[in-house]
Amino acid sequence: MAGARKNATSDLLLATVLSSLDDDKAEDIVQIDLRGKTEIGDHMVICSGRSTRQVTAIAEKLAQRVKDEFGHAVRTEGKDSGDWVLIDTGDVIVHVFRPEVREFYQLEKMWSPQGDTTPAS
Repeated sequence: MAGARKNATSDLLLATVLSSLDDDKAEDIVQIDLRGKTEIGDHMVICSGRSTRQVTAIAEKLAQRVKDEFGHAVRTEGKDSGDWVLIDTGDVIVHVFRPEVREFYQLEKMWSPQGDTTPAS
């Protein structure tokens, strides 16, 4: 039962993350299912913001929304530079990039075997 509850919470958290990113006009949102691949989380979401200001705003609003809806703070890295912000919500790891930084690191290719990414709709 505990595993089913964790999956439901993880899926609800993922839905909240995707909704927040959509609300804040994040671009090229991709979700990667990590279940069974790693212990760092159940899902990874990668998206882009058009500028350092938008990247930072997306990350700040997402962190606040998770805190408001789930009652726990998230860990963030990189918010000061605004090129690449990592938001660790526990079950969902979110990367928000400026497009050129995202292209350089190509995390989708590292974590997804041959096109195993799901565009978030």
